[in-house]
Amino acid sequence: MRPGSALLIVDVQNDFLPGGALPVPEGDQVVPIIRSLQDKFDLVVACQDWHPPDHGSFAANHPGTAVGDTILLHGLPQTLWPVHCVAETRGAELAEGIDRSQIQQIFRKGTDPKVDSYGAFYDNERLHSTGLADFLRSRNVQELYIAGLATDYCVRFSALDSLSEGFSTIVLADASRGIELHSGDVERALAAIVQAGGRTGSAADILSS
Repeated sequence: MRPGSALLIVDVQNDFLPGGALPVPEGDQVVPIIRSLQDKFDLVVACQDWHPPDHGSFAANHPGTAVGDTILLHGLPQTLWPVHCVAETRGAELAEGIDRSQIQQIFRKGTDPKVDSYGAFYDNERLHSTGLADFLRSRNVQELYIAGLATDYCVRFSALDSLSEGFSTIVLADASRGIELHSGDVERALAAIVQAGGRTGSAADILSS
C-alpha cells in the first residue's frame, strides 16, 4: 500500500471465533484474509478486548438479565453479552492465524468495568483514549483500512472514531463479519460509516493488486 496507509485489525480473538464464548458467525473466515492483508501494509496495528471479570457488559454480572438484554450502564444503553475476552485468558488472545510479528502495536480496550469499549480509539463514553490516534499520527498515517470483528459493533465504532479523528477510513467488508443481533445490523453499520464520510472497500482488490 502507498505511504501513509495502515491496517487496523479489530478484535480477531479466540472468543469471537466459532467455539468461543461470543462467536461471530463465519468469524474464522476473516483470519486467512487478514493474514494475507498483513503482507500488503508496512504498518499494521490491532485492538483487543481485554475485560476484567466484573465487566459491566456481562449479563452474568446483572442477576435477572439475559444475554441480548439492554440495560443502562452509567447512563448509556448497554447490550449485555456473555462473559468474553477476559484479560489473560485464551479467549482474549488473538487468533492463531494472525501474524503477531507483523503487528507493530496492540491497543487493549474494555479494561474499565464501568464502561464498554467497542471502538479501537475510545471507550463508549469517549472518556478515555487508547492512544491509537496519536500513534497513527506519529507515523504519518492519513489513511486507515479496517478489518475484523464484528462489523456491526467494534468495526463500526472503530471506523466512526477514525473518521472523527480525521483519518480517511476504509472498511474492508469482505475481511469483516457481523453478529447480526438484529437482522440488517451489518448493512446499517456500513451505511452509517459511508454516511459519516467513510468508504467500504474490498480485501480481494488489495490482494490482487
